[in-house]
Amino acid sequence: MPELRELFDSLPDDLRRQALTHSSWTSHRADSYGRLAFLGDSVLGLAVAEHLFNRFPRADIGRLTKVHGQAVSGRACAEVAGDLGLPELIREVAPSNFEGGIDVVALEASERALSSLCEAAIGASYIHHGYEATAEATVEAFGGQIEIASDQLLDFKSALQELLARDGAHVAYEVTGESGPPHDRRFEVDATVDRKVIGRGEGRSKKAAEQAAAAEALERRTR
Repeated sequence: MPELRELFDSLPDDLRRQALTHSSWTSHRADSYGRLAFLGDSVLGLAVAEHLFNRFPRADIGRLTKVHGQAVSGRACAEVAGDLGLPELIREVAPSNFEGGIDVVALEASERALSSLCEAAIGASYIHHGYEATAEATVEAFGGQIEIASDQLLDFKSALQELLARDGAHVAYEVTGESGPPHDRRFEVDATVDRKVIGRGEGRSKKAAEQAAAAEALERRTR
């Protein structure tokens, strides 16, 4: 699967340049990254929403909304822009003497500008490469942000243990299966109490599979 930076680097020169051009560097605002950022924001939102919907089938809409909002926030986009090396790339297209244009250093220091650059890169990739490839690469690029948000807002393991603690019980997690190639490993986990299975889950990491097992256990106990 191509990474988002690889998709961006393979864009036609004119589209790639537009995605890196601030509105103050061109006489026509439509030739800057603003329109592409508008499009990329929607692609990013849908790609991450689809990923969360499939990954957490038992999470309610409130929790999904919170995770999604944090994972695609301006701060998250700015951090991903740095990971992609976009701040360095804008120097390629910055004019040397465009009167009144924003300084590159100021642009690199602006979270809002970096967030827009990230969204513009996604929008431009969508135009040239289509949704499927861009969505997969986008979810991969935002993987760290998604994990942080999920860990903070979808901690099913802690919620389950708090519920069980009322009865003096303790949950244990056991890996029951592994499959897939090294780059796309899948784990299956059972959540047990006194060796009785109370929930099962799977995920791309043991931690994710444990969270999924805890989520199923919680759902069973609250039915």
